Amino acid sequence: YDMLNIPVDLYTPLFAISRVVGWCAHRIEELLNGGPIIRPAYKAVFEQRPYTPLSERNGA
Repeated sequence: YDMLNIPVDLYTPLFAISRVVGWCAHRIEELLNGGPIIRPAYKAVFEQRPYTPLSERNGA
């Protein structure tokens, strides 16, 4: 903000305004899609290992 010659008093309001715009965009997207929020599918890319109790771990 300093390089744009914006007064220090406006730093926080500018930051807040940018957040509010993002929140509004997310809300509009929710209203337009009309469905529940869906998380992307997750696929593990590592080998599954058996659980080792804490008492049996070597502290690594």
